[in-house]
Formats: sequence, structure tokens, C-alpha cells
Amino acid sequence: MKKTVLITGGNKGIGLELTNQFLSLEYKVIVVARDFENFEYVQSVECIKYDLTDIGGIPKLVASMGKIDILINNAGVMYSLAYNDYPSEKIDRILKLNLKAPIKLIEECVKVGTTRIVNNASIAGQIGHPDIWYGMTKAGIINATKSFAKIFDGNVVINAVAPSPVETDMLEVIPLERREAFLKTVVTKRFAYAEEVAKTIIWLATESPEYINGTTIDINNGSYMR
Repeated sequence: MKKTVLITGGNKGIGLELTNQFLSLEYKVIVVARDFENFEYVQSVECIKYDLTDIGGIPKLVASMGKIDILINNAGVMYSLAYNDYPSEKIDRILKLNLKAPIKLIEECVKVGTTRIVNNASIAGQIGHPDIWYGMTKAGIINATKSFAKIFDGNVVINAVAPSPVETDMLEVIPLERREAFLKTVVTKRFAYAEEVAKTIIWLATESPEYINGTTIDINNGSYMR
């Protein structure tokens, strides 16, 4: 029987590449997203339209899917706004989508048999990031990854990745001057590719040793060390 992977935000960017790669490995793929416009795999995966900021509905959502072997918490949002010019509705949304929803999904997926979880965090959770709310949510996910590894006591392998900026639509949210400054700090003078992040996530979700647990893998081409 095929193993089942649940990918949040699996319709765009890194998530789309994850969907592609998991399909090539012959997994049953479930994608949760707000819309599936122009989604090329609509006939190949189970598509569930859902706004993950509805935290209260997540238990029912997960229960409707049956057994989920792997959870990939990939969905997220970034606004690149100054801390003193951040509308309260955007603060509420980023906290729900980037932090509260992934934690609730972890809690509910473990109840239906999930044994491998990978959280898509960010270098923003490891540095003093200009978008303070984005950085805080990603720092929270990194901490939650460590905490849940202890809570699950080895019964669930849970890890995270912390990419620096990736060539996806989200890159356009980052101001041009910050993008240009970042490129000066990395070894290969380019942004990460979605397929590079996806390959790392899939390795953690499928093949990595169980002793790699509660860990965050940096994908930043040396930027964090400079």
C-alpha cells in the first residue's frame, strides 16, 4: 500500500516541488491549500481547499483524511513589513498560518498515525529578521520541532529545514535592496532553488536516520555564518 503524505501549501513554490517529487516516488499525495488555480497536479493528488487560519476546523480536517504517514508543514506567509507598520489583521494571520496551524496539524496528525514530520522554517527564525513577526513565527517552529521531538519520545521523527531566500513567488515580497544585499553574503551568489529545499525535506521525511530528530537543517549557502 502506498504511503500517504500531507503537504500544506503544496500547490506553489517549494510545496509544488514537493508534490512533484513525492509523486515521482509514488506516494499518495494530499495537498491542502486555499485554491488550486493553475495547479498542474489536480488530477494526480487529493486536493483539499481549506484556509489553515481556521485553527478550530483542523481536527475535523485531519480526521477526514484517514491515516497520514508523513506531514510536511510547508504553508506560510511573509509580509516584509516594519514592526511599527503592521496591521493587526496581518499579525493575526501570520501567527495562525505560520505557527498555530502547523502545531495543531502536528498534534492531530500524530493521532492518525503520522510517524515523520518536517517543518519548513526559515533562516529568519535564527537571525534578527527585519520582518519581526515572520522571524518570530519561524523561530517558534524551530523551537516547536525540538520540543515535540522530546514530547514524542522517539515514536515520531520530527525535523525542520531553515532555508534562506528561495526562488519562488515569495521572493518578490522581499524588498529589492535586501535581496541584493543577501546575494553578496552567499558562496554561490544566488538564491536557493525550490528543488534543493524539497530534496532536503523529502530526505528528512523518508530516509534520514531516526537519530536525526528534533534537528533543523540550515539551507543557506553559508549566509548564516557571515
